[in-house]
Amino acid sequence: MATAKKSGLPVKAGTASRKAPVRQAARPVTKAKAPAEKREVAPTGPVKKQAITSGSATAPEKPAKVKKPKLVRDSFTIPKAEYVVVDELKQRAAKLTQPVKKSELLRAGIKALAAMQDAAFLAALANVPAIKTGRPTKSS
Repeated sequence: MATAKKSGLPVKAGTASRKAPVRQAARPVTKAKAPAEKREVAPTGPVKKQAITSGSATAPEKPAKVKKPKLVRDSFTIPKAEYVVVDELKQRAAKLTQPVKKSELLRAGIKALAAMQDAAFLAALANVPAIKTGRPTKSS
């Protein structure tokens, strides 16, 4: 019997020349990229719209899109007594079959202040005491 070159183990006849097949790692299948499409370049001058030549004489016009107003998020400090009044006003509106959110109530108040004459506006501002700005301190 023949022996293996390195291990020294006996090898059967006819198997010494066989090698184990080497496995290659599978490659991920990639799709071939399509050639880039040619784009048509629009003329830089004014573009005339072509008239629609379908059965109707005039095409129905699309309604203009109404832009939503941009919203701003803000936070502020309010005395506890005035915050309770906001809650009472919300309950009052709910009893009158017009439930409102706190932000809606504050926005209504701002509109009411904006509609006031200068003298009434200054009187309303005089009834609101100034408070220290910023976050309140934590009290235990």
